[in-house]
Amino acid sequence: MAKVIMIQGTASNVGKSLITAGLCRIFKQDGYRTAPFKAQNMALNSCITAEGLEMGRAQVMQCEAAGTDPSVLMNPVLLKPTNDTGSQVIVNGEVIGNMSAKDYFSYKKQLVPIILNAYRTLAAQYDVIVIEGAGSPAEINLKQDDIVNMGMAKMANAPVLLAGDIDRGGVFASLYGTVMLLEEQERRRIKGLIINKFRGDKTILEPGLGMLSQLTDIPVLGVLPRMDVDIDDEDSLTERFYTEPSGRSVLDMAVIKLPRISNFTDFRPFAHIDGLSLRYVSAPARLGSPDCIFLPGTKNTMADLKWLRQTGLEALIKKHAAAGKPVFGVCGGYQMLGQSVSDPHHAEEGGEIRGMELLPVATVFGKQKTRTQISGHFQQVNGIFSNLSHLPFAGYEIHMGQTHRTHSAPPLTVLENKNTDGAQHSNIYGTYIHGIFDDSAVVNAIIQGLLKAKGINDTIKAADTKKYKETQYDLLADTMRQHMDIKQIYKILEGNL
Repeated sequence: MAKVIMIQGTASNVGKSLITAGLCRIFKQDGYRTAPFKAQNMALNSCITAEGLEMGRAQVMQCEAAGTDPSVLMNPVLLKPTNDTGSQVIVNGEVIGNMSAKDYFSYKKQLVPIILNAYRTLAAQYDVIVIEGAGSPAEINLKQDDIVNMGMAKMANAPVLLAGDIDRGGVFASLYGTVMLLEEQERRRIKGLIINKFRGDKTILEPGLGMLSQLTDIPVLGVLPRMDVDIDDEDSLTERFYTEPSGRSVLDMAVIKLPRISNFTDFRPFAHIDGLSLRYVSAPARLGSPDCIFLPGTKNTMADLKWLRQTGLEALIKKHAAAGKPVFGVCGGYQMLGQSVSDPHHAEEGGEIRGMELLPVATVFGKQKTRTQISGHFQQVNGIFSNLSHLPFAGYEIHMGQTHRTHSAPPLTVLENKNTDGAQHSNIYGTYIHGIFDDSAVVNAIIQGLLKAKGINDTIKAADTKKYKETQYDLLADTMRQHMDIKQIYKILEGNL
């Protein structure tokens, strides 16, 4: 069976996913077959495996760091929030239905055998498993029948490293308070503390580290700096949504930050390209006059379309389109661009709603979710993005609806199964394919089209996405080796502490 170690945190967004990915990379570099594991993830960013099953994108990112293929065994339970009090529940990659928070809390104990089977199957295949917790283990109102924090640590007999975020302030209180709210047998599982996102002079921090270790009887195994690594985030708390581009940019791209935005990582290949800014916009006053607008995926197309209408962003997007500037919709964003969205089976809100009427297509939600990896090529593309014509791509589909074109709307792509996807009209484009921008040739074709439309003779190019990711995972591992006691972590992994 695999050796195991678990990362828990004092709260959400303290860096659990990043630290888990870094340890996966370190163990891979050191020659161990390594896999991530998260019993239950709540996120709207998801991916489709080669088998057509759905799992959290954070675990896919950690698989990339570990150099292994994604499997739903690594994320057996995925919750995708549909509103403030309920979620779509996905078990072993398959949708089992929507549940309120109260109903799921009562139901989740039935998932323990499924989670244990997934973990044990992985543990028989790998040398090391790095488990990630969720939120905080000290949520005392949720500890009953816990399946993702100390409950999971007990099931896997895993030692725990507890991480806190100093950037928010109060990290000593957060770490100490979390430890003290745990039961004695749970406290004994914590073998080390980690302070994350530190900026400043560590010598000023050191007296506090000693006092914290003395108070908790747990060593501080690392003070990680605020790392400048470009790695996929979890969705709702990502700082990308609130970061303004620095410096002067030749091209400006705006992603509409929908309330229920999903798979915003589709647009990550456009980030950190010199001369190009990528902004997430949720208010009309912030839209400005971008060169291109992206409409991303959403967990609730109809509700977010109403939101666009109510905020006034729809009117601005249509004004942008009327000026001949491009709008590119992906998945739910593609559905919004059409003439109508119908929901006869109440997959979302039921009924029918008028679309933005920028593409001659109509969407009808069905009972079954489409989940598949797919590859293909762009067909003859018209308008500003004509350079996309015939370029290959690979990605995945994950959606409830089926979208039908009228005879006047040519498709955007031809798939490997000879079917077509998406639609185009003037400079409006739509597709169901997540990951369609992952190939740098596709990104560069879009950039060149925008530069040409502005009459700019400039060279702006994207890096090879896969190679770029590899350098970022190595940078993450190198930084963690420098600022954490990796020898001590190996002793914990071997059960020697």
